[in-house]
Amino acid sequence: MRYIYSHEMQQQLKDSVELLKMILGPDLLGVYLYGSSLVGGLQKYSDIDLFAVTNRATTSEEKAKLIAKLLQISGIYMKSSKRPLEITLVEKRTINPWRYPPHFDFQYGEYLRDSFEKGIIEPWENYEMPDLAVLVTQVLLSNETLWGLKPSQLLVEVPYHDFMKAMLHDVNRLTADLEHDTRNVLLTFARIWSTLETDTIRPKPVAADWVMNHLPKKYQPVMKRAKSICMGKESEHWDDIKVLVKPCANFMVDKINAQIPLVNFDDPNKRIKLYEE
Repeated sequence: MRYIYSHEMQQQLKDSVELLKMILGPDLLGVYLYGSSLVGGLQKYSDIDLFAVTNRATTSEEKAKLIAKLLQISGIYMKSSKRPLEITLVEKRTINPWRYPPHFDFQYGEYLRDSFEKGIIEPWENYEMPDLAVLVTQVLLSNETLWGLKPSQLLVEVPYHDFMKAMLHDVNRLTADLEHDTRNVLLTFARIWSTLETDTIRPKPVAADWVMNHLPKKYQPVMKRAKSICMGKESEHWDDIKVLVKPCANFMVDKINAQIPLVNFDDPNKRIKLYEE
């Protein structure tokens, strides 16, 4: 299914692509749309996810120019009618041929706005990004080119083993974030658990539905709340069921950890697929 986007989002996509073309010129090889824009539809808190492949690394000056413009193009969560952007740039040579862990060149996201506004143009500790295994897989499966070559002309399929390794990489960190990022952590656990068991990348609300069918009844209100907040049907509130949140998260993590030894990560016939409505 292809979704109809607002005029404002179409303008954001156009402005983002034109910015990348202006700054990188012939060294920009391709720009791709992926994520909830294409699978499941944008929800209340969804970013516009873009992925760009370049022929070289960006310079510090180019990063600064990108940041200055993207701070204007991207919307601030709940404070703008524009959608937040997440744009990831990678050099082709760092991901093709594929090797793990992969490295990125630049990323813009609203979680970095404070640092960028302070003039910090490289707020990350290093350029290693295991999650690129998941991003590249989604870009190839979505196959939605905004500009340049098709993704299959620049990217290679990520081995199943590396995809799973990357997906599971942040489970412990997410557990530590549960208290201050409750909705997002719960929904991310839901996606990880459902993908680990079914090899299918689901939108967060659909992953929540899958998990609710596998949770003890007492924890189902937690995931129902997370889904409702994600879809904009409820405001962010947890006090009434707070006592259930951590046990629910722990239950999902236990299920994830129990499933890991049951999966043959080196099975050559295993493939990841995108959820289809």
